[in-house]
Amino acid sequence: MLLAAVTLPLASCVKPAAPDPAVIRDTPPPWAAPRDAVSYIDNAGLGRLPLDATDDPHVVTVTVVVAGQQVEVPPYIGIDRLRAFQAPCHTHDTSGTVWLEGAGGRDVTLGQFFDLWGVRLTSTCLGATCGRVVVTVDGTVAAAPRDVRLREATSVRVEASTAG
Repeated sequence: MLLAAVTLPLASCVKPAAPDPAVIRDTPPPWAAPRDAVSYIDNAGLGRLPLDATDDPHVVTVTVVVAGQQVEVPPYIGIDRLRAFQAPCHTHDTSGTVWLEGAGGRDVTLGQFFDLWGVRLTSTCLGATCGRVVVTVDGTVAAAPRDVRLREATSVRVEASTAG
């Protein structure tokens, strides 16, 4: 019994393992949220915030369509629950609602959101689908998809097809 009492406090001092490195996927959907989000937060050039950083909130709905099929935007993009960090841009559920909160939330781009998700987004490719990528922001086509500032939108649609 004494051994258990001594072991329990020591176990609470163990630090989580180092996160896996961020990998940007060029695969077909579906794409889960990365488990080790801190690597993706760092890769996207965003700050690591505590999970309770909720000041200055803004939400934007992101819809993703690949080859005519809607792709689920998963929960916990930009949230590392193991290490209790979140990015200023993150998701909580599968509704497509992207939260912008905390320091740095005003400057997050669509490209950084996809970097947090670990999914390739270029002007011609989304994941494995290359040919045509069209991003509409509140109904208007964006000229530079990765540069769309999410804070300036209420809805963003990313559509990829192999048609040129």
